[in-house]
Amino acid sequence: MKNVLKLEEIAMTAMGIYLLTIYNLNISIWIWLLLFFSPDISMLGYLVNAKAGAIIYNIFHHKGIAIAIVALGYFMHAELLLSIGILLFAHSSFDRMMGYGLKYFSSFNDTHLGKLKKDKTVISGNF
Repeated sequence: MKNVLKLEEIAMTAMGIYLLTIYNLNISIWIWLLLFFSPDISMLGYLVNAKAGAIIYNIFHHKGIAIAIVALGYFMHAELLLSIGILLFAHSSFDRMMGYGLKYFSSFNDTHLGKLKKDKTVISGNF
């Protein structure tokens, strides 16, 4: 089952990247690469504590929020909002494909996909 979920996340990431080629805002591919990983700046919330880190991280990695931003951009004819929402969605799918899920308040390593393995540990959240 885990492999099926990973395949699903790969498909969603690919779809998001494809849509970003359509709604690219005439930005260089190099800028898009930087922007693609920019939601991970939200990990800085863990410098405050694990709860704040989880809340901030989850806001920037929640697919429902990304879809809401896409819808808002679409209905307002705001291509910038549309692109931001697609970027957040694609990034969130990419993270889940890699095994990083939404965070619990206890630690960065505790996710809705299970506990991160030692080799995937980035931040412990125990400051």
